Amino acid sequence: MLGTVPTWVSVVQLLAAGLVVGICVLQWIWWRGETRSTGAVWAMRWSADIGLMLVVGGLYPMVAPGVGRVVASFAYLLLVGGFLVVAIPATRAFGAGPSPRWWLVTATAVLTAAGVTWWLPATAPLDGAYPWVTVALLLCLAGVTLAYVVAALGRAQLTPLGALLVVAGAESLAMLTAGALLPPDSVGGMLVALWPIPVAVALGAMALRHLRLAQEHAQLQHTMRDATAQLANAAWFARDADALLLKARDAARSVLGDDSIEASLRPISHGRFVCELYSAAGRDQDEQARAFLTDLGHLVSVAAERYALAGKLEQTAFADPLTRLPNRRAAEQHLREILERANVERTRVSLVYCDLDGFKRINDVCGHAAGDSVLVRVAEYLRSAAGGEDTYVGRLGGDEFVMVIARAPSDAALAELAQQLREGFVDRSVGTRPARLSVGVATWVPGDVVDPDALVRNADTAMLEAKRSRSGFRVYDRELRRRVEVSHHRRNALEAAVEAGGFVAHFQPVVDARTLEVVQVETLARWVDGGQLMLPAEWLDVAEESGLIVPIGLEMLRQARVALQRFQMPVAVNVSARQLSEPDALEKLEDAWGDAFWEHLTLEITESTLVSTAAAVPILSELRARGAQIAVDDFGTGYSSLARLSRLPVDVLKVDRSFVRDLESERGRSVVRTIIDLAHAHGLEVIAEGVERASDLDVLVELGVRRVQGNFLGRATAQLPVRGPRPEALPQRIRALRSVPTQGRLRRVRDGQV
Repeated sequence: MLGTVPTWVSVVQLLAAGLVVGICVLQWIWWRGETRSTGAVWAMRWSADIGLMLVVGGLYPMVAPGVGRVVASFAYLLLVGGFLVVAIPATRAFGAGPSPRWWLVTATAVLTAAGVTWWLPATAPLDGAYPWVTVALLLCLAGVTLAYVVAALGRAQLTPLGALLVVAGAESLAMLTAGALLPPDSVGGMLVALWPIPVAVALGAMALRHLRLAQEHAQLQHTMRDATAQLANAAWFARDADALLLKARDAARSVLGDDSIEASLRPISHGRFVCELYSAAGRDQDEQARAFLTDLGHLVSVAAERYALAGKLEQTAFADPLTRLPNRRAAEQHLREILERANVERTRVSLVYCDLDGFKRINDVCGHAAGDSVLVRVAEYLRSAAGGEDTYVGRLGGDEFVMVIARAPSDAALAELAQQLREGFVDRSVGTRPARLSVGVATWVPGDVVDPDALVRNADTAMLEAKRSRSGFRVYDRELRRRVEVSHHRRNALEAAVEAGGFVAHFQPVVDARTLEVVQVETLARWVDGGQLMLPAEWLDVAEESGLIVPIGLEMLRQARVALQRFQMPVAVNVSARQLSEPDALEKLEDAWGDAFWEHLTLEITESTLVSTAAAVPILSELRARGAQIAVDDFGTGYSSLARLSRLPVDVLKVDRSFVRDLESERGRSVVRTIIDLAHAHGLEVIAEGVERASDLDVLVELGVRRVQGNFLGRATAQLPVRGPRPEALPQRIRALRSVPTQGRLRRVRDGQV
């Protein structure tokens, strides 16, 4: 097949061989860039075969006639056959042809036969000339390869590169066939020399195209990665899932160059979301594009779930779960923002503070479920009563609600609003007593200090004043402000007095109604402020509210203990409910009094405290077991506890001064007589207090009262008050003051006999 060709043909062959070497390098890069593509491997092998074929053909004219040319011709024969054989698996790698197994077996057998016939003596070549049998076998091999290519083309969709390769292969086979049939020393030699070049050019174009596609693929991957990272960063700063969904859709359109891409986001169960990005035009996406769209959708769905969870957490943090109203935190934040805005706009801001009357009674009597139901109705009522965008309703906690009014109206309109809120809610669904609201209103005016906490305190103070006065509603005005300031000043002074020991004990006599002998003294607290003596009416409420009544009461107990030793006379001390509700009340009372002479102490407690304070009964029982007496002060003015007297640790009933004042009437005498009969029926002593007239003393003696006290009989003083005859032998009285053993009495308390 090889023959004598012009020199330029040999040069072209060698140059083409160098080009094929470069093509092999490109195909190797293609193979390394892909995931070890099979097509790249077979293309590289095919190109290597073509390159060797061109080298042998280019060097053939330079070989001396003889054995060298015969060997070169045989090598060229094998390379041509190898080209045709390699074309079968290469075609399968580039397309989707049938299984090449038997095709390769057939092609290899034909090539082997051609090689064998080359060396047969009957057909031995002469000076490189190919025997006709060998040429015929090569043409058969070309026919097998062409048949497989045709079979493969019938199953695959031909791409432009595939079409180029098919055309180049057909051209090369045509050139090879023509060169084999024509004499080698004419045009046939040139055709045989140059026939691989079209296929080599097509393979080079394929390698370049795949490298370009690989670069575009890598660039697309980088672009997709950057778009995914940008969307992930945006997901942390955005708070709107719909806006993030649009951003993901725009990113997909820009990266993939498909304006038909749409996005959807829908919720599923348990707070989960599903996001889909798809081509509305129905365009097929490759695997890389589908993975990119899946990643974008996953980011959007995860972000939507995070936004939903954050919304729920924020709602939980700023909303009351029972009433769905803003909670204390949200209300305080809103009030602060409204005040800051009003300070700029120079407008008034009002805070309406509402408290549900009797809420504890509802919970205790009807249960917490009923209490919650009432709170929900209060929230609905306040929400409906709040008209306009300038009104904000929230729940501070418990039964306390607030209404923030931006651009508040006049004080008269606010008072009318408070009255309407008070009168508009009357809930009779729980119990016999209706549940109503106590309303307090406070207003911030331009020029005041922006202090949300102070505004809340003022509104709360107005509400408490409404409760105290039983009016149901109150506006925080100058009078109330002045009263609060006075109370605050009084409390500070009271605290300083407690720290400095400014409380002294005065003693009022309790005398025998017949002999007027002083048989006991009641210890009364007096506050010495700036040299002036202040009675309990001026500071008792503040002391009770602030809790200072506890140290004041303990100080009076200590001074009563000193008076016991000083006056050698039994003493009585008032004990407040706040003292008995302390967790270590018994220990504090013991420290203040001591461990002896309990039988000379009477502890006076109001009737309401004895009935309503659950912790009072066991503490008083323990003190009574030690020898102390328990007196019920102001009996008859508190709760109706007549049926419980036998079960309470009581020794003395003190008739309130309001009943003693009415002794001139038959009705008043009947009430006192009933109390005396009740006391005698329970084995209790009776003391009448508030005796201001001689006629009152006469009536009490007539009714059988043995002990009395009042200003008529002796006012409270710092010294021992004396009225009536005193015993002659005072030293004997002093020697009689001793501690009585209490072991037996303590045993009876444990056995439940007291």
